[in-house]
Amino acid sequence: MEFVRLRVGGATLGRGARQGLQSVLDQMAAIGLALTNVPLLAVSVVALALTPVPYLGLALVPWTMTLVRKRTDLERRRASRAGVLVTRPYQPPPERAITDGWERFRWTVTDPATWRDLAWLAPGAVVGLTLGTIGVLVPLYGLLGLTLTPSWIWLGTGWYGYGVIWSVDTFLAGLLCVPQGAIILAAGLWLAPRLRRVDALFARLLLAPTRATELRLRVTQLTVTRAGTVDAQAAELRRIERDLHDGAQARLASLSMMIGLADNLIDRDPAEAHKLLAEARASSRAALGELRDLVRGIHPPVLAERGLDGAVQALALSLPIPITVDVDLPARPDLPLESAAYFAVAEALTNVIRHSRAHHGSVFSRHAAGVLTMVVTDDGRGGADPAAGTGLRGIERRLAAFDGTIKLSSPPGGPTVITMELPCAL
Repeated sequence: MEFVRLRVGGATLGRGARQGLQSVLDQMAAIGLALTNVPLLAVSVVALALTPVPYLGLALVPWTMTLVRKRTDLERRRASRAGVLVTRPYQPPPERAITDGWERFRWTVTDPATWRDLAWLAPGAVVGLTLGTIGVLVPLYGLLGLTLTPSWIWLGTGWYGYGVIWSVDTFLAGLLCVPQGAIILAAGLWLAPRLRRVDALFARLLLAPTRATELRLRVTQLTVTRAGTVDAQAAELRRIERDLHDGAQARLASLSMMIGLADNLIDRDPAEAHKLLAEARASSRAALGELRDLVRGIHPPVLAERGLDGAVQALALSLPIPITVDVDLPARPDLPLESAAYFAVAEALTNVIRHSRAHHGSVFSRHAAGVLTMVVTDDGRGGADPAAGTGLRGIERRLAAFDGTIKLSSPPGGPTVITMELPCAL
């Protein structure tokens, strides 16, 4: 038991050291990035001052604000890595294409987030530079003290340490610097992540969306998802109409004609009438099969009977490659959500069969913290691209109707991992 505790304590200490070292490296990057804020602010002020100049200001302001947004986006990603989520607050571009410089200029300067970005540049540089310098110098100072004695031995007794940094004149004083340096180094590694978090919290003050901006972005998102849902429903209705017209309806019309011909021949040529009736029976079975397939495409009966787990299991068994299914849900979600989850998984598995050239796939699903998570993976060639028309856009639109999201990881050579999340209660 003591050995286990020692191992756990050592692992915790190792993780803390790695986290501290990573934070020190991040603070070094913060120093360099903070220094870029000053020229960005200067260029932005010059561009705004040149706004009255015809054409020049209209071209310079959007260009400089694009650079500022790239810088602040980088800061938001760094804050998110530090555990402080900072989302993008910018207004979406207008639905129609921006055709001239004035429209782009107006779209840029009327966004309140643009001015909040500019307001962050100067104080962000001061805070980032100050905290970054402290986060780097403290562990570096401890490291110098820790290496003082080995350096003394290497360079000889005539060497007097690091001058004013570590001023020592005897070998014993150099030995005493080792534990002091170790303590300061440990303190610096402990302090660096906390300084990084303070920097991230300060960035959130100006770079995160305000309450009004969040509401406006939410309304815009709902408008877009509603339009996508309406389009998807219209496309689905057209597909059902086309399948009925070209499939079951045509077969039923042919069936009616064959029964009519058999009725006319029943007295004159009973053998031919029986032949037509046999063909009509076969046609009716085919029409019934097509109707069942159509209904299965609208809402699979197995989904209603066995839930998401059973439906995905049945779907996996029908595919030409082995699919491992691990769906463990304590209860069933609402019917529309369950249907959306099933068809999202079905579309993802269809992509695996059609495009990935995989030999094996898997489906994993769990429900936690009010979110249904579904992960579809395969060992195929990778390189999946939502813009290439591989069905991922359809999955995105289907999930967006319920505030769901999809994340794709598909490096060239594989594996491909599709993570889908649906907020829902069971």
